[in-house]
Amino acid sequence: MADVTPLGSGRYRVTDGTKQSIAYAAGTADARWVFLNGRVYVINTRTETGRRVQDDDLALASPMPATVAAVNVSPGQQVARGDVLIMLEAMKMELPIRAPRDGRVKVIACKPGELVQPGVPLLEIE
Repeated sequence: MADVTPLGSGRYRVTDGTKQSIAYAAGTADARWVFLNGRVYVINTRTETGRRVQDDDLALASPMPATVAAVNVSPGQQVARGDVLIMLEAMKMELPIRAPRDGRVKVIACKPGELVQPGVPLLEIE
């Protein structure tokens, strides 16, 4: 569990045990971009339909605009927590989308070569 302390002007001190980092945040209350330890995260609280975002939605979404490099699963496939489900590519970096929990792939909402936007779920696990 991390302890987060607001420092003002979109800056936050994040303390996790003995390690301390500075995070920077910008955006609206419904979509915040957070830069921490060289990575960008998008924190959404609502989907386009207005419903509250679930933890899986965030875990199974791109953290930034990216291109789908590979889809490693198919609908109906059993997956384990930590399995790489989709590989994204952005700014010459590979961004693996991993299973947040054990489950079965219900729907895949992207295909290789497609440009995806941050915060939009790429697949569903049941």
